[in-house]
Amino acid sequence: MKRLIKIDRFVVGIIIAILLAYFLPGPASRNSTVPLDTISKVGISLIFFFYGLKLNPEKIRQGLKNWRLHVLVQSIVFIFFPLLVLTFYPLFKSGAYFDIWLAFLFMASLPSTVSSSVVMVSIAKGNIPAAIFNASISGLIGILVTPLWMGIFLEQQSGDFSFLEVYTNLTLQILFPVALGLLLHRYLGIFASRYSTFLTTFDKLVILLIIYKSFVHSFEDGVFDSVEIQQLVLIYAAVLLLFFLVYFSIGWLSKKLQFSIEDTITAQFCGTKKSLVHGTVFSSILFPASFSIGIMLLPLMLFHVTQLFIISIIASKWSKRERTPETADTPH
Repeated sequence: MKRLIKIDRFVVGIIIAILLAYFLPGPASRNSTVPLDTISKVGISLIFFFYGLKLNPEKIRQGLKNWRLHVLVQSIVFIFFPLLVLTFYPLFKSGAYFDIWLAFLFMASLPSTVSSSVVMVSIAKGNIPAAIFNASISGLIGILVTPLWMGIFLEQQSGDFSFLEVYTNLTLQILFPVALGLLLHRYLGIFASRYSTFLTTFDKLVILLIIYKSFVHSFEDGVFDSVEIQQLVLIYAAVLLLFFLVYFSIGWLSKKLQFSIEDTITAQFCGTKKSLVHGTVFSSILFPASFSIGIMLLPLMLFHVTQLFIISIIASKWSKRERTPETADTPH
């Protein structure tokens, strides 16, 4: 229970960051002298440096053995998820809600989470090594795949979108720090493990800073003035529908592949997650200045809260089961 409360604090932090953006926008205002852009860029690089530092190359190599599970999870995260959203493209391509649809595609193309996936799989008594592998490898794949999905539509919508510029920024801010962390793992990996709680807190503070800055700019531009309560309800209903479609699809596929209960739990928990860390970071790199980052992050933040809440309940239910060979059914 304590672990669930600790996760919930981040959700509270998101709400506080948005409220501060509305009532106290000064530090992040475009006219402010506070160098929040520089601070957030340095923070992003440090997040991914520590991410690389915590990756164990040997464990990643060992994790490749359970390849069917890994292929399923990554296919769901980077192919099935975006394709679900793409089916609705004809309905929104020329309408007033195209930006909302694009925000859903952005969310759907993001990698899975790391910490919450592993924590929830651990609580539910799933396959923890496989969860660590999938969550870790997903973040690396996302650096390459997410911009490809978004670039298809951003090139059409914005004249100032450039794949070269995007991948240059991704390399400098994300890929290079991850690679440096991986190289230094053998020397500083123990440090990263010992202070993992502190590093996780640092990650969350940087993300909250980016969310605060993004919403300040969105409020300044009046982006949310035209968003009504009914529209927010519809957006959240779409978030719920997307989550359950993916969750039950993974359960059905896991049954067809005759996965054990532990592997099925890992597939469903990792396959339904979308990383708010990567989302906030990627949004500041991928989207041109003409786009509202606040709108682009809205479905992702709603999805983040939803996945934590629902998966927490399911994990608690599965934690009470007896781990016997007979319990090889898929979760319902």
